[in-house]
Amino acid sequence: MESNSLMLLALLPGILIIFYVYKMDKVEKEPWRLIGKLVLIGMLSCIPTALLEGVIDGMMPAWPEGSLPYALSMAFASAALCEEICKYVFLRLGVWKNPNFGYRFDGILYAVSVSVGFAMLENVLYVAQGDLTVALMRGVLTVPLHAFCGVFMGVFLGAAKKARVEGRGSGKLTVLALFVPMMIHGIYDTLAFLGNGTATILLLAFVLAMYIVSIRCIRSFSADDASSAFYPDTEPFAGQDKAQQESFSSYAYGPRGTQTGGQRPHPGQVSDGRIILICPYCRRGLRVPVGAGRIRIRCPHCGKEFNEIT
Repeated sequence: MESNSLMLLALLPGILIIFYVYKMDKVEKEPWRLIGKLVLIGMLSCIPTALLEGVIDGMMPAWPEGSLPYALSMAFASAALCEEICKYVFLRLGVWKNPNFGYRFDGILYAVSVSVGFAMLENVLYVAQGDLTVALMRGVLTVPLHAFCGVFMGVFLGAAKKARVEGRGSGKLTVLALFVPMMIHGIYDTLAFLGNGTATILLLAFVLAMYIVSIRCIRSFSADDASSAFYPDTEPFAGQDKAQQESFSSYAYGPRGTQTGGQRPHPGQVSDGRIILICPYCRRGLRVPVGAGRIRIRCPHCGKEFNEIT
């Protein structure tokens, strides 16, 4: 098989995964430029990963290949630990303060993009030394593995961002954003390093289960964000009393465009496809997508629900 076709086959699974997750972003589409940047960031995270793995591998005892101690140490202490930490650090630096990070599902899309970027470069390197069989096996198993880890890393990253926006602690969620992907990655690699018949059957069963769980998770968070989950930009709005806030109409759209001069958004202002509303119960500012029609909104501050037309 021609090398160009083989390289395309090495990249195709990652591209399809990103397109699928992007399609499931129902509330507000993320800019493709940002997605491309995150894929590139994921590729760059391979460099410190390789350096760290080299150091840790050199410190490992000389366990026989195929043994359980060898599989566990190489899977958890080397591959899972180094790869997931590096991916998370690069992801966090790339998106935590990005103004586009406004919904919980964004965390999933961002983390999958970084993880798949890592997997795509890794896949190209392996396929370049292999053949069609390597490309097909890694496309079905290894690239999706990184995406699975990205899904759960993104779930907890989005939850951590939500907690930070609401003034709550995010430390435990940050730990989970690292721990859960490490466990998924470690289990996969342990079974792969064992390499016997039983481990192979368990590996295929584990990957199938992760396909089902990850797709359900993506669909669940996508549906939830589309109906009620969003973050406020600033709350409450300074310099406005209750009477002033009530005087603003939800439908009186303000000037479009991004904020300038450090000014706070005001009720009715539209920016980046979202309109600023005021919760009728707690009087705090919310950012809601424009053009969604009549939606049921749950305020992230007071928990009350109300109907609105956008």
